[in-house]
Amino acid sequence: MPGPIAPEGYDKYAHEPFAVTADLAVLTIRDGVLHALLVERGQEPYKGHWALPGGFVQPDESAETAARRELAEETALSDVSGLHLEQLRTYSEPDRDPRMRVVTVAFTALLPHPPEPHGGSDAAQARWVPYDKAGPLAFDHDRILADAHERVGAKLEYT
Repeated sequence: MPGPIAPEGYDKYAHEPFAVTADLAVLTIRDGVLHALLVERGQEPYKGHWALPGGFVQPDESAETAARRELAEETALSDVSGLHLEQLRTYSEPDRDPRMRVVTVAFTALLPHPPEPHGGSDAAQARWVPYDKAGPLAFDHDRILADAHERVGAKLEYT
């Protein structure tokens, strides 16, 4: 089915284009300690720095589909039973990415009994890191991870 037709006279180039990414703050509890899933960036910007898994949303996919794809590509966690992604929030500060204007839709999940991750795609490596040792991270991922920690902590309190 074809998409909607723009109104006559509408200039789709009147606004500066920007990219959309999906980032994931995946948490688990190992030996009674909260851990976050992190990847070491294999390319610039922030090559060699730790970050949350994530990447660009492709034109033919939703943000959640992109999040699941990036999780599989960067950490090899593709068949994770029980992974319920919850949209955390949108981060849209103009300077959050040095490449261009990038808006990210962040997701969070609390994953019980996760397998060991393995780096792939543009991630040099992936691992579970204790939450209190997970930083500083690339981009604004410290803020995203802190927001996820607050959300998951609140959910654990009332469930």
